[in-house]
Order: sequence, then C-alpha cells, then structure tokens
Amino acid sequence: MKLLIATFFTLAAFAASGVAQTVSADAAITEFDVNGLKVIFKKRTSSPTISVGLYVRGGVRNATPETAGLENFTLQAAMEGSRSYPKAVLRRELARTGSSIGGASGTDFGAMSVVSSKQDFPEMWRMFTDLVINPTFAKADVDRIRIALLAGIADASSQPDNALSLLGSKVLNVGHPYAVPSEGTAETLTKFTPEMLRAYHKEMLTTSHLLLVAVGDYEPEVFRQMVTESFSKLPKGSYRDKPLPPLEFAKATLDVSERGVPTNYVKGYFKAPNLADPDYYAMRVAITILQSRVYQIVRVQRNLSYAPNAEMDEDAANTGNIYVTAVDANEAVRLMLAIIDDMKKNLVEKDEFASLPGYFLTTYYLDQETNIAQVRTLANYELIGGGWRNSEKFIRSINAVTPEAVRDVAQKYMKNIRFVVIGDPKAIDRRIFLPEQ
Repeated sequence: MKLLIATFFTLAAFAASGVAQTVSADAAITEFDVNGLKVIFKKRTSSPTISVGLYVRGGVRNATPETAGLENFTLQAAMEGSRSYPKAVLRRELARTGSSIGGASGTDFGAMSVVSSKQDFPEMWRMFTDLVINPTFAKADVDRIRIALLAGIADASSQPDNALSLLGSKVLNVGHPYAVPSEGTAETLTKFTPEMLRAYHKEMLTTSHLLLVAVGDYEPEVFRQMVTESFSKLPKGSYRDKPLPPLEFAKATLDVSERGVPTNYVKGYFKAPNLADPDYYAMRVAITILQSRVYQIVRVQRNLSYAPNAEMDEDAANTGNIYVTAVDANEAVRLMLAIIDDMKKNLVEKDEFASLPGYFLTTYYLDQETNIAQVRTLANYELIGGGWRNSEKFIRSINAVTPEAVRDVAQKYMKNIRFVVIGDPKAIDRRIFLPEQ
C-alpha cells in the first residue's frame, strides 16, 4: 500500500508539473518531456552501466566564422569543474568510481555525457548535472583546454590523411554552414575568454535547445524524477534548428595540394542520403559492396594500395567517398571508377548479395554492445534521422534492400565525384579523375 501511495504521488507530481510521457511499442524505450526538454530513456536490463548524453542541437549552424569552435570549447570547459564539484574533487571521484564525464561539439550537434556504474549513478548524476548547470569556467582550466585545442589544430594538417580531410572540407563546404569548423581556428580560439564561454553557456542552456538520451538498467520513473529535479527549472527558450542546405555536387572537380610525401593521398566525395532519407539503407548496402570490391581489386588483385576504402558519413548533409593512398594513384582511381560504373550498369550477383543481411546483422549488434553506443544511435536518429523510432527499423530496412535498389542509388548518388589529392600534382592525370570533362 505504501508503494502504491508513493507511486500515486509521484505520478501526480509529474502531472502537476506538466511532464508528458509516451512509451515505445518496444516498451523498453520511454519518451517524456520536462519543461520542454525532450528525454529518451531506454531500459537495458542487467546492464552494469548507465550512459547519458545531453545533446545540444544545431552544431555549426549555431556558429559564425567569428565564433567557430565556441560551442566545442564551452562544452569541454564546462566539464572541468563546478561550484559544488571543483576540479580536484571531480577528478578524485571519477577515478574512485571508474566513471567518465566529457563534452564536445561537432558538425551537427554537441554533447555532454556521463558513463557510470549503476551503484554510483546517483552521485555521478549529481556531479554531471551540476557541471551542466553551474560550471565555473576557471581561467586555469580554460587556458589549459585552449592550449590543447590549438595543439590539435596545429597537428591536424601535419598528417597527410588529416590534411586530406581538411582539404576535402574546404573544397566541399564553400558557402555552406559546414564551412565553419566545429573545432574552431587558431584565430578564434585565441580570442575566447571565460566570460565569453559563460555567456554562450547561458544562451545554450534552454530546454528547447537540448535533448537528453539515457540507456541503462534503471527504472524509468526514478530517472524521470531525477531529470525533473535537475532540469525542470531551466528556461524553455525558443530554439529552432535552422534549415540545412545540401552540399554542392553539380559537377566533378579535382583539387590537388602539393606535398612531398612517398605516396599520393586521394579521396573522392559524392553526395549521399542521410539517416532520414528513404535511400539511406540502399546506399549503406551499396557502399558496403563498393568497399568490398575496391579492397579486392585494388589491394588483393592489383596490390596498388594497402588500405583502399569506400565509406559513408553520418552527417545531416551527407557524403560518401572513395579513398586510396598509392604511388600509382591514376591506376587505382581508374579501377575504382570502373567498379562504380559497373555498379551503375549491372545488378549485384545473387552470391555476392546473399551474405549481406548476415553481415549487417552482426556488425549492427556489435556496434550496439555498449550503452553509450546505443545513446549515440538514438540521438543520431532523433536529431538527424527523422526521430529515434526509426532506429528500430534498421535491420528490417536493410533486409528490404534489393539489387535493383543498389543499382538505382549508385546511379543517383555516385556521380560528379569531387576529388582532393595530397601529393605530387605532376603524378595526377586529370583525364582519369575527370573522365567526362
């Protein structure tokens, strides 16, 4: 009877506070609202840890060239210490419990997260929420993080693969919100002060700007009470995501950055559907086939490169790419383009197609082994994939892909490839990279 009464008053309190709740057909996932803060909670029975991500919507759409890196800087610095948990206390407790807390921001969204054992979670939650709401942004912490961020930027271009990705971003993102680097620039990072971080943090900390996702073996009602106690007094704000235009792939391009390296580093980008697009699953299958063929032909059969690759990103304005590092980049790229051309013209053979469902089933569940991985998946679908419920359709959607659908997406997306190269310009034959020009 006492339990029933307590439950009644708990539910009554939520009703009085205007907290809304819906439960997935999968019953393991509960969705509720706390003063405008959307919360997605997945109960994972018998899991020894609990993972939570508090996501900041918008990513670089929240930035300008002058504020590049401000959100990333703010989220990292916020997790360094709070009024109730100074840095020394925080580090001691994290070490004692084996928990982790962190923050960062990327292209499409930012996040602050905590991973803890079930028994330590109440205390870790108190620490985490105090860091979220009451960070100190101590000058010493801000200066130390600034040094680390500047070092990361300086080091990024020193490695050819990183330089290749930076060149790709520079070429692809002209005039697009993605042109603002989420990590910032040396110029912007140098200017940010603790006062600027505090001001951005205050602007950011509204429930309409945030999304909370958690996975673990915890009672949904208990977690909902914790969220309400911690975040119900935050202002709602009026944040709305800005529309994100597509990237430009009107024609094939080639940009070469000269560098004295032993091999030429090549990446060719093409448009790809994002998580919310019905073509996404067929494209995932097509990229997997392309990756396998590239590896077999370019590496195994021809021994032109140690690690040729094809992959698809997970951005809201999404891309796929082919990649190779080779002395004879021309022959390697010629072969990869021939593979793509074959995929556009011919259906995948039944023998090659038959093993794909098992491959995706295995890799999907391996990727979902940890709670924090499941948090990220739910958040990705909620923020850029049309809603977290779509994450439950992954295997079913993959299994529904046909050879015809693979051919169709190859024709639709694997064209007007925009190549970037780090290496010797004289070693690159434009006629191979831009065959239709």
